Amino acid sequence: MMTAMATIEQRAARTPWPPLLHKLVKTVRSRQLFEPGHHLLVAVSGGPDSVALLMLLHQLAPQWRLRLTAVHFNYGLRGKESEEDQAFVVSLCERLEVPLHCQALDVRIKARRHSLQAEARTRRYQAMTALAKECGADRIVLGHTADDQAETVLLWLLRGAGLAGLAGMPAVREGLIVRPLYDVRRQSIVDYLVRIEQPYRQDSSNAKPIYTRNRIRHELIPAMNRIAPSAVGALCRMADLCREDERYLEEQVVGLTPSMLQEDGQGGYLVERGLLQALPLAIQRRLVREILRRCHPFHRAPSAVAVEAVRGIFANKPSAAARLLKSVVVTVSEKYLRLTPRSSEPKQAEEADVAGEISLAVPAQTQWAGTGQQIRVQRMSLEHVSRLPQSLGWSMVVDADRVAGPLILRAWQQGDRFMPAGMKGRSKKVQDFFVDLKVPKAKRGLIPLLVSQSGIVGVLGYRQDERFRAGPSTRQCFVISIGIGESVLKEGVL
Repeated sequence: MMTAMATIEQRAARTPWPPLLHKLVKTVRSRQLFEPGHHLLVAVSGGPDSVALLMLLHQLAPQWRLRLTAVHFNYGLRGKESEEDQAFVVSLCERLEVPLHCQALDVRIKARRHSLQAEARTRRYQAMTALAKECGADRIVLGHTADDQAETVLLWLLRGAGLAGLAGMPAVREGLIVRPLYDVRRQSIVDYLVRIEQPYRQDSSNAKPIYTRNRIRHELIPAMNRIAPSAVGALCRMADLCREDERYLEEQVVGLTPSMLQEDGQGGYLVERGLLQALPLAIQRRLVREILRRCHPFHRAPSAVAVEAVRGIFANKPSAAARLLKSVVVTVSEKYLRLTPRSSEPKQAEEADVAGEISLAVPAQTQWAGTGQQIRVQRMSLEHVSRLPQSLGWSMVVDADRVAGPLILRAWQQGDRFMPAGMKGRSKKVQDFFVDLKVPKAKRGLIPLLVSQSGIVGVLGYRQDERFRAGPSTRQCFVISIGIGESVLKEGVL
């Protein structure tokens, strides 16, 4: 007697393929993403891209003998909305009879020295890789589209990236992570889901203009499409060209690395200045980038700013003094450039800072160890803010709806940048902000910064960020204050 599963598979095999599935298969074959008989671990958020991906692979599975397993990550950053996303994915996978793994990832606790978004991405990839190994999956499948690629390229372009950034996302990463919708436009995804009457979830944070990627998606790309309707396709073609050029240059660096680098026995590397300076600039930058990547605790690629900072150091006269960057210590002698992971070097007195970060659950009251200041955060309406006494000491009022994720107190870090209120939307490095105010080096690492997933909310005691200031349209506020007297604390008010 034929089993129910066999009946489902035969019915799926007889169902005509939609055009979108033909395009997916074309991408899979041309870019060699996976093969018939493979076990695929599919990341499903509940959004349109990942839902369409799962539906298409489910239709392809009988003919290609694919085994599907789904995974859903719940960061808990959007409260009830996050729980509803998970419930939707659970229901969908049950209907399709696809095994599902749901994992909670609390990135708020683990975020250290990089953004919450970067932490979430890193932990998501780590968790997917571990799960793929555990369940024996041949590939991890993600739902990124051509529009995602175009947005990524523009994001890196606006940051002044080189070829590596302009190459965007690869269709295949490390031979394990693949993107079958790589050549598909987002509108085609939505049209497909409407046609098959398949619902999906919408992430409310994707509409917030405080994220640069969202502004690229909703403002910049539509403007480009009005000028050149094929803008997204052109950006994707450019990314492919840049990736091939970058791959060739990286191969040259790989060939040079064994003869150019010497390990110093302390986790760092030595390179002869003369040999480094004799290299073509493109290769020189890539070799410095490779050293910095090796020195980073998570082996992350450095920014172009960090690479140029190192180049500027070894191009100058030798100096016995060490220069501290975010993750490395750079020392220049007559013959050698030495880069050592910062964690293995003693902290300089002028670089002292406060260890650790403090996650704030609003309302919050805490003491910042660096200055001994009492810092308080309270949520209230704009009307309540207007009733606060004038003797609050230093305080700032933030539009709560513009702040994404948890509020975190931490010390200043190299590369931090914000938009100081009163500067008409111009951004400024926190370091330059301190220099302009003549804040002594010994004090800078002691000053608390309030940060969120959206960026730096303010340098407490000095200036708040213009992007998050409360205005006439603000409904709910975060009031952050320092040194408020206990007599001011009342119910409903700070």
